[in-house]
Amino acid sequence: MNTDILACDWQTLAYTEAWERQKQHFQQALLHKADKQLVPNYLFLCEHFPVYTLGKGAKAENLLVSQASLEAQGIEVHKIERGGDITFHGLGQCVGYPILDLDNFGLGARQYVACLEEVIIRLLADYGVQASRLEGATGVWIAGERKICAIGIKCSRMITMHGFAFNVNTDLRYFEYMHPCGIRDKAVTSLAYEAGKLIDLPTLKNRLIEHFKDVFVEVAHAEKKELQTL
Repeated sequence: MNTDILACDWQTLAYTEAWERQKQHFQQALLHKADKQLVPNYLFLCEHFPVYTLGKGAKAENLLVSQASLEAQGIEVHKIERGGDITFHGLGQCVGYPILDLDNFGLGARQYVACLEEVIIRLLADYGVQASRLEGATGVWIAGERKICAIGIKCSRMITMHGFAFNVNTDLRYFEYMHPCGIRDKAVTSLAYEAGKLIDLPTLKNRLIEHFKDVFVEVAHAEKKELQTL
């Protein structure tokens, strides 16, 4: 069992570049596993230039403007292989792409998602913001009404890719062009909005990495009944 996690900040890059990098690491991890080699665990963080991504369950009507009009504004649209509906990535957002072997941590896919939510909940507490899960809706929420972090993953042979999009200093106007994650009766928020000030992103990323490692080491050594409480 390997619970070491290597964190790397890709800084700001186009979505397609990060997507290609993910796929390379993902395929390498699958090959390691097929050869019964130790699979390394990675957490890649970054920001993207404005882009909308549509998961396998996305419905066309949840994008409220035409793809052509978005592209005229320099905003990309991509259909991808993660689960979930539509989401937005942009500057001021902390996007996380963990490529983990869940067997290293004794986790199933649902428990893994709960761990990602736990990381963000703990991080928000550092900034005095109380957050929680919302039954029936993946992600992290404020007061059960405002989504601050979206989660969408792919998992094959217990190797993960894709991950989470945490709104830190994100321009929330971009969310007016869609029904985020297909949800029509909830709002979207950011840490800057909730805290009433801009957030230093490098500091936040360092804190996120600490919480990420703590949560996954904890669950790797927890009893199964404890995992259900995350």
